[in-house]
Amino acid sequence: MSIKIKRIYDPPAASDGHRILVDRLWPRGLTKERATVDMWLKDIAPSTELRHWFNHDPRRWREFQRRYFLELEEQHDNVETLRNLAASTQITLLYAAKDADHNNAAALKTFLLRR
Repeated sequence: MSIKIKRIYDPPAASDGHRILVDRLWPRGLTKERATVDMWLKDIAPSTELRHWFNHDPRRWREFQRRYFLELEEQHDNVETLRNLAASTQITLLYAAKDADHNNAAALKTFLLRR
């Protein structure tokens, strides 16, 4: 599987392959043309409740991942879509958060590569 993560505000690159936005909300101040997104899987993002609880606090990272992975277990179709794409081509999971290490795309990548 070939999966990268990238902040959506960073310029697109040919090496990104299939660009997939995995946030529930569209990134502020970014047009769809500038984002160059091939797919927006907002339903695979953490629930609003989990996102608010986490609040990008690195001290909550482990528990956030645990809770998010439980939510992902219920997202069979979306998870399989990502796995199938990653098995056949390069995919880049796009996120808007400023923290490159503690965001839902990083957690999602870990989840996809585990199984």
